[in-house]
Amino acid sequence: MITLRFDSKSFNKKMNNVINYSTGFVDGVQMGKKDFFENIGPEVVQIASNFIDTNARVSPETLHHVYEWYKVGSPSARLFDINYTVSNIGLSFISVFRQSRTVQEGGTEPFVNKARIMEESRPVVIAPKNAQALAFDINGEMVFTKKPVVVSNPGGQTQDGFEKAFDTFFGRYFTQAFLKSSGLAQYFENPTSYKKNLPKGSRAGRSAGISTGYRWVANAGVIR
Repeated sequence: MITLRFDSKSFNKKMNNVINYSTGFVDGVQMGKKDFFENIGPEVVQIASNFIDTNARVSPETLHHVYEWYKVGSPSARLFDINYTVSNIGLSFISVFRQSRTVQEGGTEPFVNKARIMEESRPVVIAPKNAQALAFDINGEMVFTKKPVVVSNPGGQTQDGFEKAFDTFFGRYFTQAFLKSSGLAQYFENPTSYKKNLPKGSRAGRSAGISTGYRWVANAGVIR
């Protein structure tokens, strides 16, 4: 008769540790998400801003309003900021417009709320402030008028131009191209840290899972 000795107590302990390691890994991932978002937020802001710069150089007629005069697509001349916040919901991005500081050729003052007015295509009323009349150079001819002048579409083709570029990045490019090109999609599809630390997890259990999951998420970043 053949007798086999099986250490069921040791086996059960190892299996319980593996299960606890796995559930700890998931909990560690949740704990590490905030640090991951804080790390990735500035990267995404920079890439999104560069994306809009590139589109502005390709299509200046739709995005010239979110840059200082005559500097369309220049990072140093942006009239917009993209900010991010990390919350319980996740990672969120919002854009705000800056005030223009430069003066258009022929003018004397910066265009107040230039980016927002042109983005929303708000009519602009120009009236004399410290003079009896307004003076305009139209096709080389100086024109004077005492009446306020209404510019119904000060931005030309700029209406919703920035919003469309912003939505294109976060609505399509970010999910379809950025996650792949940055290496993040491949990174998260292959949790190699989980496999690598599984032997340790079979001994230490939940604590090893939490630390492994946390580091795996928190250390994720853009591959340049």
